[in-house]
Amino acid sequence: MNIPYYGEILSLITAIVWAGAVMFFRKSGETTKPFALNFFKNTIASILFVLTLLILGQEIFPAMPTKDYLILIASGIIGISFADTIYFSSLNILGAGVSSIVNCLFNPFVIGFAYIFLGERLSVLQFVGAALIIGAIAVTTVRVSSSNIPKKHLALGIFLGVISVLTMVVSVIMIKPILDNASVLWCTEIRLISGTIVMAIIAVFHPRRKIIFKTFKPSAEWKYLIPGTILGAYLAMVIWLAGIKYTYASVATAINQTSVIFIFILAAIFLKERFTLRRFIGLALSFSGILLVTLG
Repeated sequence: MNIPYYGEILSLITAIVWAGAVMFFRKSGETTKPFALNFFKNTIASILFVLTLLILGQEIFPAMPTKDYLILIASGIIGISFADTIYFSSLNILGAGVSSIVNCLFNPFVIGFAYIFLGERLSVLQFVGAALIIGAIAVTTVRVSSSNIPKKHLALGIFLGVISVLTMVVSVIMIKPILDNASVLWCTEIRLISGTIVMAIIAVFHPRRKIIFKTFKPSAEWKYLIPGTILGAYLAMVIWLAGIKYTYASVATAINQTSVIFIFILAAIFLKERFTLRRFIGLALSFSGILLVTLG
């Protein structure tokens, strides 16, 4: 693509689309358990990707190197099955506030891994921009609530959160070389289907499998689950990987993290949540960070 800052623009769109999806997931999460929600959205999204490829006349399993297939499969299992499951466990222990701070490690980890394994080099201004984005998330979400969590549980929650972030970063970095030379739709499809298959195996042997599979039965929950799935697991997934394809992984993920800020904006508009001075400051910091990361 010859569009200036194409990858950065896609990364910002990803943040906005994912924020929209979170609005629906928040509502569906009131009645649907995390694993069931995650399994449902990944399964439906996998079907949508297959249908999309068929409609576009593209091969579902094109002739690509076996190595590429194995890497994408591993990325899907690590990033979609393993990382998400650990993340939800950490979230249940820490709560949203502390968990969001742990998730701020995502971009620094990406910058480090991209430097070591992909040879990406950021300018001083881009580092400052990434720091501003992380600071914006911290300013917007920090609440001193960890004192209500027993130290043992706090340590476990943080440990699980760090492992979740680390495994997600690994799943992204390992496919960046493939993304540079392959179809984003194909990469997304293989990665998502692989993760979903593993989740299906877990669901079959899960002690609450009846509740998990009941999610696939049409119900009132679908009015939130279906839009959330289309936005979050279908559109956002493609745009996210496309953003990583067309710019540095470290730049893309820095901009992706502004989704937290957009979530607050949309929550104020649609869920009538208060948009405080703290959140306004976070918004200003995040957009300053985006400018520096993009133009630096």
